Amino acid sequence: MSLTQRFPLGAPVEAGELVEQVHTGADGSRLRFGDERVVEFLTRFGRGLLAPAVARRFPELASLGFFLRKGEIARALSRSDGAAATALRFPRGLVFHVPPANVDTIFVYSWALSALAGNSNVVRVSSRSAGAAEAVLEVLNAALGEVSEDAAEAIRGTQRMVTYDRSDEISATLSAACDLRVVWGGDASVRALRQYPLAPHARDLTFPDRSSFAVVSVPGWQQASEQERGRAAEGFYNDSYWFDQAACSSPRAVFWVGDKDAAADAAEQFQELLAGVLTEKKHVTEPAMAVQKRVAAYGAAVDGSVERISFAGPGLDVNGVTTLQLSSPAALPREWLGAGSFGYGTVEALADLAPIVRRKDQTVSQFGFTSVELTAFARELAGRGVDRIVPFGAALNFSPIWDGYDLLAEFSRLVTVAP
Repeated sequence: MSLTQRFPLGAPVEAGELVEQVHTGADGSRLRFGDERVVEFLTRFGRGLLAPAVARRFPELASLGFFLRKGEIARALSRSDGAAATALRFPRGLVFHVPPANVDTIFVYSWALSALAGNSNVVRVSSRSAGAAEAVLEVLNAALGEVSEDAAEAIRGTQRMVTYDRSDEISATLSAACDLRVVWGGDASVRALRQYPLAPHARDLTFPDRSSFAVVSVPGWQQASEQERGRAAEGFYNDSYWFDQAACSSPRAVFWVGDKDAAADAAEQFQELLAGVLTEKKHVTEPAMAVQKRVAAYGAAVDGSVERISFAGPGLDVNGVTTLQLSSPAALPREWLGAGSFGYGTVEALADLAPIVRRKDQTVSQFGFTSVELTAFARELAGRGVDRIVPFGAALNFSPIWDGYDLLAEFSRLVTVAP
């Protein structure tokens, strides 16, 4: 069975032949950690994503474009210089990426950092990916014609993005050949890929099922200006409604931290502002999504995890925001309930949330807290869960440190030299 080559565009190819091509590459295409040819290509690609025609159609790609600015790339590389005095950093080799279909641009971040580390890469792009993923592939292929021939040759010789239907033979071939396998998309995806053996020296870098929640300081909300509250609601919308709340870092619950009565007033104000953002964005809940949300909400009520349910939204779209008043903080929903479904709870202090945090919890998006309060909360968690704490509007912003991994370090290897 052959693979369809999406980037660079090419004729269908067998898995074994593809592995041979990226292992061998064209003359001079072997990459180094922080290779200038890769930097040139990534910055050109990033500028293409920020072009108005692309950014208007897929605003979520703007974050990716900013991530690939030359200054951001330089900062990422500089963070990896700590071991430079005692060791040399080299690429790991061939990296096989298996990203999820439901967040159809995550593969670009993973691939870009791996390429920046100097690796050859094979990325499986889901046949179900559409929209933003297709735009990314178009911009990638266009960028090949906009960089120096030296950079273009290096990228063509070492990088591949392919599509293939489920195939034990192809997945087994790519797994056996790689030095690192990167698996996104949840527990089931990780288990499915692990049936294909790796070479003895190789290993997996996995991103299994994760969940996230938001926290709001009641005093911080009360002290915030009208403009700050409006920006918080819009940031929360971006965190939640892009990718239909299916991203691992999208919040599935909101905890108000402070006085209970004041929290109720603040939550009502916040919901009104969020409904206003949905109106401004012309958000429409698809019928299938509305059914999903109703079934999930009523199911949560039946099992006793919520005390009250409300459906609200702009105009006739009463399914835009589904609010589930949690019976206790421990009832935090970690499964996807449908886009725009949020558990709501109140606690007196951030520390009260520490006992309910699990290793599965990834991102805490926050509004109204000081850095001192957030640092104290992170120390209270003591590593039992939560890999990142970010302000509203930044939950989906990718970073070279993700899920607790320093990705450039994971994508490279160190060689020590002792004279």
